[in-house]
Amino acid sequence: MEQQRVISLRMERQCLSHKADVSEYISLFQDTQPGQNVYWNGFGDPPSLTLRADFDDLAFNRQRQKERALLKGRFQGGNLGWVMAEDWELFACVYCKPLSRFTEPQKKLMEVISREGPLNIQQMKQETGMLVKEITPALHRLQQAFLIYEDQYDGDWERGWYPFSSMFPQVSLNRYSRTQALSLLLKRFAYRNVVFDEAMAKSFYKLPAKEISQALAKLTEEGTLVAREGGYLLSSDCSLLDSDTSGFSPSVYALHRNDFLVKSNDHWLKESFRHPVHDTLQYLLIDGVFHGASVGRFRNGPYDLEDVITDLPPKEAEQRKEEILRAVSDVNGGRRPTLFLGKSV
Repeated sequence: MEQQRVISLRMERQCLSHKADVSEYISLFQDTQPGQNVYWNGFGDPPSLTLRADFDDLAFNRQRQKERALLKGRFQGGNLGWVMAEDWELFACVYCKPLSRFTEPQKKLMEVISREGPLNIQQMKQETGMLVKEITPALHRLQQAFLIYEDQYDGDWERGWYPFSSMFPQVSLNRYSRTQALSLLLKRFAYRNVVFDEAMAKSFYKLPAKEISQALAKLTEEGTLVAREGGYLLSSDCSLLDSDTSGFSPSVYALHRNDFLVKSNDHWLKESFRHPVHDTLQYLLIDGVFHGASVGRFRNGPYDLEDVITDLPPKEAEQRKEEILRAVSDVNGGRRPTLFLGKSV
């Protein structure tokens, strides 16, 4: 199995070697859930699969939010994300963190939301006399237990919180065991990454290694996945990769830190391209492989674009300098970094 074939198929399935139409986009979104907005500067925006669509996917997902075809929850270590309504139960079974006992703030909020809901945070403050700094963490924990639901169907900050059971009476948190539910997600993960290892799955899903190992063992035992060259792939992909001779055009993409491919590889990317002074703004996917990053400082507004770092051989880096700078510029409003490999551009 040649690496070039894996890369070619991954770029195709990520819709980076071509732009997705609406049908392809919906399928890609489903397989790479939970969807997230652009890292740092996407506050209040709908989720986005940056660089993948041949249409305005922000507008498309904003409409899906309004129709409640996308639902907001806390997944991947308690982080906010969006999943399609038809997969809501599946993700609830994977990420539900039950509460064995309530703290006093959690108990108060659960009682008032069950009695008076939907309520926004200011109304909760009035009803309970609690401070916002007490309310917020309690809400987040109840949200992770799938006991309440934050109905953010538009960009309004004053969203209502409902009892989960009243919004989704048909959802059973026991429909799947966690291993069963995670096995379903890992099949999608395998399809979009083509080849992956346990560390990648843990990096993306933010679940214990033991649970991921159990799901991988189940999928391997039943023949859905094949262990090969230190990783896993779908058994249905084996013959395709062995026979495929297709390639793809050279490319450079600057991917933000919430991107599916970045989050799948975050465990090693953050170590390999760490800058001693600056924050990592985007990672550079060059010919389908991560080879560097743009660095600077995050701002509420345009970032400070300071430098580009890469592990490409110096001669190749110089040859592709303008291509790399253009990719960074494309996702930063046309602005270019001050430096390239520490030298003025």
